[in-house]
Amino acid sequence: MLSSWRRTREDQHVKERVAAVFSDCMLPFTASTALHLVTFGIGASPFTNIEAVRLFCRNACLSVLFNYLYILTFYGSNLVFAGYLENNYRHSLFCRRVPKPDMLQQKPAWYRFLMYTQYNEETASSEPGDLNSYESHLLVAFMKRYYCDWITNTYVKPFVVLFYLVYVSFALMGYLQVSEGSDLSNVVATETSTISYTRAQQRYFSSYSPVIGFYIYESIEYWNASVQEDLLEYTKGFERISWFESYINYLRLLNVSTSQPRNNFTERLRSGFLRQERFTHFSDDIIFGKRADGEYEVVASRMFLIAKTTENKREEMSILLDTLRKLSLTSRVKFIIFNPSFVYMDRYASSVGAPLKNSCIAALFLLFFSTFLAADPLVNAWLTVTVASVEFGVVGFMTLLRVELDCVSVLCLIYGVNYAVDSSAPLVSAFALGREYTRTRWVKLVLEHHGVPALQSYVCYGAALLPLAAVPSNLTRTLFRCLFLTCIISAFHCLAILPVLLTFLPPSKKKRRDRKGGANNQEEIECMEMVDSTRVVDQITTV
Repeated sequence: MLSSWRRTREDQHVKERVAAVFSDCMLPFTASTALHLVTFGIGASPFTNIEAVRLFCRNACLSVLFNYLYILTFYGSNLVFAGYLENNYRHSLFCRRVPKPDMLQQKPAWYRFLMYTQYNEETASSEPGDLNSYESHLLVAFMKRYYCDWITNTYVKPFVVLFYLVYVSFALMGYLQVSEGSDLSNVVATETSTISYTRAQQRYFSSYSPVIGFYIYESIEYWNASVQEDLLEYTKGFERISWFESYINYLRLLNVSTSQPRNNFTERLRSGFLRQERFTHFSDDIIFGKRADGEYEVVASRMFLIAKTTENKREEMSILLDTLRKLSLTSRVKFIIFNPSFVYMDRYASSVGAPLKNSCIAALFLLFFSTFLAADPLVNAWLTVTVASVEFGVVGFMTLLRVELDCVSVLCLIYGVNYAVDSSAPLVSAFALGREYTRTRWVKLVLEHHGVPALQSYVCYGAALLPLAAVPSNLTRTLFRCLFLTCIISAFHCLAILPVLLTFLPPSKKKRRDRKGGANNQEEIECMEMVDSTRVVDQITTV
């Protein structure tokens, strides 16, 4: 909007300038806002099974909606206010009247620096369409005089294509190494005791799984021989810290049968086993309850299991959890297994799969929605290719930067779809709808018109992300790396790859120009054939 405002003539009426800006910018801005609301709305819907993702997408929807209303009301009002200041020769920041150039030279240097403006009385007398104040901007002049000619140079294009192939190869190398991130240390602040513990555990005890709590949450027949065999079978293959196994061995050392009546089994457990000093630490692992007849029974108990693992610890833990949970649903003994880290390991497959599914739904809806908005089918095709290339690069390079595929990175991928469309849609649409000139000429015109605003938005977006790099949190750093990669790769596509590819790939401008020229020739021939009719010739002359 600011770029469009600066391209208007300062001698125009403020209403005309604001109308030109809104007619130029509000339609694509409204479309992109609608896409953001839909994609984040899908993330905030019941399709998502993670509350954190729902909260993020819900807040993102509110932010996008507030931003749209802000641009439509407050920012537009500021443009009107700035326009009236310019019409009255007042500085847009200090609201003071700007002196004429000859009087301004008599002021101190600090005053000239603060009150300098390119708007003067010569502007009002300039020719219509004179954009000297805008074209004299450093970035605009650089883009128009140097960059447009350089990027479309015949000798530069092969190097840009070669650089893109290198980009694809590195992205593919990272894409083939994508791994799911379920490390508990990634969700806490860095340089904490949790991180220190995790590093020590991974360094010295990485061949062992986390301590698994085996909880029996109902009264079972511990004295029954078949139940005892089942419990020993369930815990077979683990390193065990088990009161039950210790009690069975205790009974065998006393030459007492492990299968005995309930009262004897429970009373010997309470009065004999747990009273000995070496077994007193098991008292916290057993909950006794008093029956209606005054006898005691074991209401609930727990054991602790540790599994030996190999280097593929994450995959083995996932398989182990699935096996034990299926067993808990089918066995006679009702038990559950738990460890605090299972919050992240157990549901990780669904927590990553759901955002990926939502991102696919959002991408499909985006393409379906853009089909109705795009004036040319080739616009939709180019947007699809650009989004796919950007997302592929982000996934590949974030893996090379040691960012795993976790909930935060998947959310960034969802956002990257919208960001890539916002970045490339103006350039592709302006090029596809262009007439009269060649492809190279239209690429230059598009870069002159949209290149500088796009470059400024990339710079501002990257500067806004830099503070995230200093936050001592792995989640925030993951957010920074993914979003910064999205910004860099989108800028690379919009300012280098697309301008080069569009110079030799469809849509073709020459055919359209020839078709239009052929139509004009046909009209001239028709007029020559109608020269005998005086009445018709008079009408044509009048028209």
